[in-house]
Amino acid sequence: MKRILITGGSGLVGREITRLLEQEGKEVAWLSRSPKNTRQKSFFWDIEKQEMDKEALTWCEGIIHLAGEGVAEKRWTAARKRQILQSRILSTLLLYDNLERLAAKPQAFVSASAVGYYGFDTGEALQREDSLPGVDFLASVVKKWEAETEKIATLGIRTAVLRIGIVLAKEGGALAEMLKPPVAAPLGDGKQYLSWIHIGDLARMFSYALANTSMEGVYNAVGPHPASNSELTRAAAKAAGKPFVPIGVPGFALKLVLGEMAQMVLGGNKVSSAKIEATGFSYTFGELTDALKAIYGK
Repeated sequence: MKRILITGGSGLVGREITRLLEQEGKEVAWLSRSPKNTRQKSFFWDIEKQEMDKEALTWCEGIIHLAGEGVAEKRWTAARKRQILQSRILSTLLLYDNLERLAAKPQAFVSASAVGYYGFDTGEALQREDSLPGVDFLASVVKKWEAETEKIATLGIRTAVLRIGIVLAKEGGALAEMLKPPVAAPLGDGKQYLSWIHIGDLARMFSYALANTSMEGVYNAVGPHPASNSELTRAAAKAAGKPFVPIGVPGFALKLVLGEMAQMVLGGNKVSSAKIEATGFSYTFGELTDALKAIYGK
């Protein structure tokens, strides 16, 4: 596969995947509402109007689907919850409807998902791909998103789904929020598990899933060594040269500020990477200290 189409390409993960694929000698194009305003080769789509440039799907040989409103960017009002869900459902539906009409279809479809599938807080229990889903808001979003993605596979397109954990990157994501205060501190009691992955390994995992013709179905996109919130915060603060205090930010304070969204940061998941490793995928940054050293250069 030489020509790859990415939805959500302008986001943190999308930009890293684009950079990697181009380094590998592939052509990359994005789906965008404003193709003329992007430096990247782009094709038009409008999720709300369910319109897209048909040439995008005849041009590409593989698709990476990342599109979806950020779950941690704004307080979860009823309207925001609808945006989070509909952005994922409608974007996948738009792709399905247009792929269904094609005589010659792309070879592979690799979709993002999230470890939120397992629920806000699963404690010490190791979560595998066949573990039961949670019953909270995010879990319901991920279940519906994956159900829409499964329809792509019925078109005869090899389809893989990567349930992404906490993405570690310097430019944004969890670390930027974690280290935003003058002093870093755990959230809540700090014991909740964070199943993290370095953004470089995540990009490589998407590329790997595109190329590996045996990969179909759901895989956890996490590193091999989950850490507690306290462990990760302490290690990140040390790597970034910031002070750390072991006294956690009280849960009630987070709930006052974040509302329902506080459940997401007060909970956590201990997620297994065994299935993706069994395919032969290997990590460049499997250890937390190595991942943070690569990010902060210390």
